[in-house]
Amino acid sequence: MKKIILRNRLKVARAEKDLSQEELAKLVGVTRQTIGSIESGEYCPSALLAFLLAKRLEKKVEELFFLEGDEL
Repeated sequence: MKKIILRNRLKVARAEKDLSQEELAKLVGVTRQTIGSIESGEYCPSALLAFLLAKRLEKKVEELFFLEGDEL
């Protein structure tokens, strides 16, 4: 049984806005390392952070984050 994984399109959305990891981090009140960890899939953001990222990038949450796995 495979586990469900949260994937994201954060790096692409950030590039569309021409923002660095550090710039986006400042906009949402986290560190650059947090943004990098989310983009690489090492860190799963809270719902609050996911919504803040979506708002700052002018995307819907489901445009940035999606689930992957056999159980879906």
